[in-house]
Amino acid sequence: MTTLQQFLTVFFSFKAYVMLPIIILMIALAVRLPLRRALMSAVALAAGFAGVFIAFNFFVANISPAVEQLSAVRGLHFTVLDVGWPPLAAITWASPLAAISIPLILVVNLLMLATGLTRTIYIDIWNYWHFAMVGALVLTASGSMLLGLSATLLVAIYCFKMAEWTAPDVEREMGLKGIAASPLSVNGWVPYVAVFDWLLDRTPILRSMNYNPEKNASKKDDDSYSWVALLSEPMVIGFLMGLALALAAGYGIKETLEMSVHISAVMFLLPKSAGLIGEAMMPITTALRGQVERHFPSRKNLIVALDTGFLMGHKSIIMTGLILMALAILIALVLPGNKVLPLGDLPNLISVMALSVLMFRGNVFRAVLAGIPVIVIFLMISSEMAPLFTDLARKTPSFEAGGAGLITAFTDGGNPIRFLVFHLYQGKLWAVVASALLLVSTYFAWVRFKHLSAAHIKAA
Repeated sequence: MTTLQQFLTVFFSFKAYVMLPIIILMIALAVRLPLRRALMSAVALAAGFAGVFIAFNFFVANISPAVEQLSAVRGLHFTVLDVGWPPLAAITWASPLAAISIPLILVVNLLMLATGLTRTIYIDIWNYWHFAMVGALVLTASGSMLLGLSATLLVAIYCFKMAEWTAPDVEREMGLKGIAASPLSVNGWVPYVAVFDWLLDRTPILRSMNYNPEKNASKKDDDSYSWVALLSEPMVIGFLMGLALALAAGYGIKETLEMSVHISAVMFLLPKSAGLIGEAMMPITTALRGQVERHFPSRKNLIVALDTGFLMGHKSIIMTGLILMALAILIALVLPGNKVLPLGDLPNLISVMALSVLMFRGNVFRAVLAGIPVIVIFLMISSEMAPLFTDLARKTPSFEAGGAGLITAFTDGGNPIRFLVFHLYQGKLWAVVASALLLVSTYFAWVRFKHLSAAHIKAA
């Protein structure tokens, strides 16, 4: 077990854009994809993911000094540092629970496929850490490996179903059949979005408000839509966001223009990299789905769950993320009790809200409106969990937390599903009540999925 744990710690210390293509290559060969196509897909996947990571890192490098200067100008001091998700992943893979979690989740996924309890093939092994981290936190609090593993499986099964129930949204908005978004940080919000969308559909005025740059962009050749098309371009929004942030931070003309161009470039590169990921995965997912259906002939229309990189080409997703990033900084500056200034995990808002945007049919207005409470939740939970994350990170050899003070991750550290399950296993009354509300919301998501499936069958 120790040897396996050491292997996992080393293997998952690689960058995701190195590790994921290796896993995908092995899967491609296992499902008998020709070697040449398997290699090309793996290399293209690596390049696409690397492009996403490089763009995000470049984005953080540009906005972090501006956000810090903006905070200094306002005379604000934040006691918790947002270092992004890497320390949380490091904490998870260093846990003794991690070595057992991977095969256990795989077995449960296969059993659910065989018995018809899910149509989701969850091959995104890297993002198993989202499940395993819940277990690692429960293990830390309770000292029980059994409780930790049960919490891990509970969240994993939840994500299997959320991926399955939102595959129609991915197909409708992205044109990608049989693919879904996998991470807990993304599909954990599905019940909330289902209820929010249901409420807006029944609210006068708000139900009729719609701004969808993905659809409007297709009309850019029409003079009557020229300005709409211009403002639908992520590059333009990125330029304006950089301009506003630089001016608010008191930058000079040179630095202001440079930041504007840099963020504009990031918003151009993200969709290109995401498109490469989608193209690379299509032959593999088709072959994988075919092999699984061959072994389980009664299981049709299977769903392959992947990381959200393939969604980054959608204009509504990019625009929603940009707007919410700006709002996150403003909210962090004025929210009472908040101790976190979003920095390292700030760009993750694009990914976190990606599936929600698709559920809202690309309506940026609804997605931004729904995203504001999400930001508040992230800030409050990530602030509260900071002492625990800091303590665990300091005990993790693969992450150096010395001298950093209190650390957290704005989005992954503030995930409400993980927070809820962690406290539910401690028997907190509020967590029991919140779990009941989550079950009701999940019912809304299930009913929504049934309606979408019925409409799809009727249209076909």
